[in-house]
Amino acid sequence: MCGITGFVDFNKKIYREQLINSCNSIKHRGPDDSDTVFLETADAFIGFGHRRLAILDLSPLGHQPMFSDDKSVIIVLNGEIYNFKEIRIDLIAKGYHFSSNSDTEVVLKAYQQYGVDCLHKFIGMFAIIIYDINLQKVFLIRDRVGVKPLYYYFADGCLLFASELKAFHQFPNFKKEIDDVALSLFFKYGYIKAPYTIFNNAHKLLPGHFATLNLKDQSLKFVQYWNVLDYYKKPIVSIDEKEAVNELETLCTSAFQYRMVSDVPVGVFLSGGYDSSLLAAILQKNNTSKINTFTIGFKDEEFNEANHAKSVAKHLGTNHNEYYCTTKEAEEIIPLLPFFYDEPFGDSSAIPTILVSRFARKQVTVALSADGGDEIFAGYERYDQLTTINKLQTKVPNFVRKAGAKLLLSLPGITMKHRKMAALLTENNILVTSDLISEHFFKDDLHKLILKKSLHNEPLNNFALATPDLAMLNSLLIADYKTYLPDDILTKVDRATMSVGLEGREPFLDHRIIEWAAQLPVNLKYNNGNKKYLLKQLTHKYLPVDIMNRPKMGFGIPFGMWLKGNLKPLLLETVSEENLDKQNVLNKKYVLDLLDRYITGNSTDDWQVWLIFIFMLWWEEWMN
Repeated sequence: MCGITGFVDFNKKIYREQLINSCNSIKHRGPDDSDTVFLETADAFIGFGHRRLAILDLSPLGHQPMFSDDKSVIIVLNGEIYNFKEIRIDLIAKGYHFSSNSDTEVVLKAYQQYGVDCLHKFIGMFAIIIYDINLQKVFLIRDRVGVKPLYYYFADGCLLFASELKAFHQFPNFKKEIDDVALSLFFKYGYIKAPYTIFNNAHKLLPGHFATLNLKDQSLKFVQYWNVLDYYKKPIVSIDEKEAVNELETLCTSAFQYRMVSDVPVGVFLSGGYDSSLLAAILQKNNTSKINTFTIGFKDEEFNEANHAKSVAKHLGTNHNEYYCTTKEAEEIIPLLPFFYDEPFGDSSAIPTILVSRFARKQVTVALSADGGDEIFAGYERYDQLTTINKLQTKVPNFVRKAGAKLLLSLPGITMKHRKMAALLTENNILVTSDLISEHFFKDDLHKLILKKSLHNEPLNNFALATPDLAMLNSLLIADYKTYLPDDILTKVDRATMSVGLEGREPFLDHRIIEWAAQLPVNLKYNNGNKKYLLKQLTHKYLPVDIMNRPKMGFGIPFGMWLKGNLKPLLLETVSEENLDKQNVLNKKYVLDLLDRYITGNSTDDWQVWLIFIFMLWWEEWMN
């Protein structure tokens, strides 16, 4: 796990010192080693920077940037290729020689043998930059699901690339201009969907894609090498429940064991829910020594999962570690969020994720997180809501639903909840419906909130996924897998773990699992209201139902209570008339009126105030 940065500057105005500064700005991603390469060609200045967190081959032989033996290819890699040993054996049989035991050297020589088709051989998470000097091309590559981040900025004859946006701020040609579409996306969802970032001309490389920069004509072209939709479009497999449980167990065992490959200590984030419990159970079964499990607890029982995790750990016999954090400790994280997340990011569960990462880092350098189960096997409560709404949409005439919506909006004291219900009653597209449930500001709110009016008009980037041959649930799963999972969940975990130099791994996001699960009958995922049905059946092979049978909990914090309590002074200081005048992005009167209603108890929408607060903190960090 590492941090990468670099550039291709056709104007020849960026120099090594700026590259070094850019590399140092992401030191937290790789505290163990650092280096840069600066090249002058006939066409451009080219730079590569790397910060190393040593996980495989801790010796200097794993040093990056790495050159091929003939010096014709340069690579920087952030991530892990878990099956690198098998690929290495294949390459040795083809005549290649290796000087290290690192996966980076395997990727480099796999590229020399297979070109970019080598990507199809990799099981792992990765953001890769390859400069092929003979072809005069630079490749930017991101893993299938988007576990590892990769940003690029392309404007005015210069390409920048990095693991985090903060690395761009060290280059003189980077312009900090807010993208209006991205801004509206943040206030709608609490995060910014790819390919957008908060800045104009800066983008997230989409998961499952690579980009090719041709140094001769300065063109940047994109190719999608993997798409989860392709597997959902395959015929549904005929399989009985017992066989499906056994196949899932085999897949999970392989995927989970691959994520234990490391030359440093490994641990597991354990919440006590189904996903992390199954992960810990399979790993403990297949490892002779006790695995390390880590849990963060809170005194507020509404948000506390520590007792559930302790019960699971005791049953499995793991080396369990728990830490009960105070409200003060959690609140102290909030001012740090803008630095580590680079752009406005409103998921409050980033706070406990940073806390558990800090706790785990005292003992391990790698932590496994059980994200992805909800998007693969249908675990979100929202799927229950959408199933009910879909029945309503199909059985209740449109004119009746419209009348109900009109009645709702005529009631006194209308809240965001009432407005959502009214909107849901009049909508017929299930993906739009799903989007509406997730929105914190509606379109008319955004026009009042944001001074500029070039707002994002499309409610979701993936409506094309709602093809007639897909079941409703599968359309929802695809949309979440391609948006919410990489742009919120995986962003949260990557920045939280890397903030303390901890490598986060995602075992459920082994592409072999989703490729298989996509073709399962829907009733093995969502069975008469029983979410994650198949995954639960497998978990019950390892853990009794009475331990697992509890309501699903989110990994959140009571930020609404904090905003009106201990955080109130910081909130009022940050979202002040003076600061709103400085940034000239948000409508001062609208924001101050909303804040006043909230503080005086005349508004209960915590989310709207929280997102404005987060945006203003970000502005102070990066734009002031």
